[in-house]
Amino acid sequence: MASKIYLTLFVFVSVNFALKAQTVNDDLTSGALAQPQPFLYTINALNPAARHWSLNYSGGYGQYTVTPLGFDGVDQNIAVKGYLGNRLTMLATMGVGFGSNGNTQTYQQAEVFKDFIGGNSATGFRFGTSLGVIREFSNDVVALSRFNATYENLVWRFAANARIEKAFAADRDEFDVISSFGVQRQITGRFFGGVEAVGQDLEGLWETDEAEGGAKVLIGPSLNYVPANSRLAFSLCAGPILYVTHSTIIPNDSAVRELPLNNGFTVKFNVGFNFL
Repeated sequence: MASKIYLTLFVFVSVNFALKAQTVNDDLTSGALAQPQPFLYTINALNPAARHWSLNYSGGYGQYTVTPLGFDGVDQNIAVKGYLGNRLTMLATMGVGFGSNGNTQTYQQAEVFKDFIGGNSATGFRFGTSLGVIREFSNDVVALSRFNATYENLVWRFAANARIEKAFAADRDEFDVISSFGVQRQITGRFFGGVEAVGQDLEGLWETDEAEGGAKVLIGPSLNYVPANSRLAFSLCAGPILYVTHSTIIPNDSAVRELPLNNGFTVKFNVGFNFL
C-alpha cells in the first residue's frame, strides 16, 4: 500500500514538473522572448528564441524633433529583420516622412549585428557589435556601428547601445556617439513596461562649439506586448525631447540636427510579424 502511495506521488510530481517545464519552454520559444524588437531605439541581435524572419511596421509623430530621435511630422517605416546564422542578424529599413512644413522625405538603413559574448541561450547576457549605413531623411549618408549589450529573462529585460556615426556631409561632427538604454519588467503575462532613454551629441554638455547644435535627451515610457498564440508583437515609446544645451555655432540648412527653439516630443510604435 505504501509503495503505491509513493508511486502515485512520484508520478504526480513528475507530471507537474513536466508541465512547468513545457510552460517555460513555450514562453522561451513563442512568448515574450521570441520577438524581433521589444525596444524602439535600443536595437540588438536576435536571441535564440527569436531567430526567425520578421516584418516590422513602425511609425511615429513628432514636434520639434530631430533624427534619430524622431521625425518632425509623421513618418512610416517598413523593416525586415532576420537571422543569418553564426549569431549574425540583419536589419533593413525603408521609410517615408511627411513633414510638418509639407515636405516629403525618405529614409533607408541597412545593418548587420553580431553577438560575440553569449547568444547561445534565449535568456542571460549577450554582447556584440554591428556595422551599417543610413541615408537619412535629410539625404545625408551616414556610416554607423553599435556596441550592444542585452540581458533578458522571463521577467526582466535590459538593453543598451553605444552607436557611433560618421556623417559624410558638411557641418556635421567628425563622429557622433548616440547612447541609449532600455529596461522593461513583466507587468502581467506577456505585457511588459519600463523606460527607454536616448542621449545624443552629449559632448555639447562641455563643448560650447558642438557642431550640430548641442546635447539632446529623450526619455519616456516603453511598453511591449505579445499576444498568446499570435505571430504579432507590439512596442510603444513616447516622451519629451529635451535640448539640454545650445551650441554657439549656428548650423546651416544642411545640418540635420539643428536645434529647434523649443523642447519637443515624439510618439513611436512598432508592430512586428514573425514569419516562423
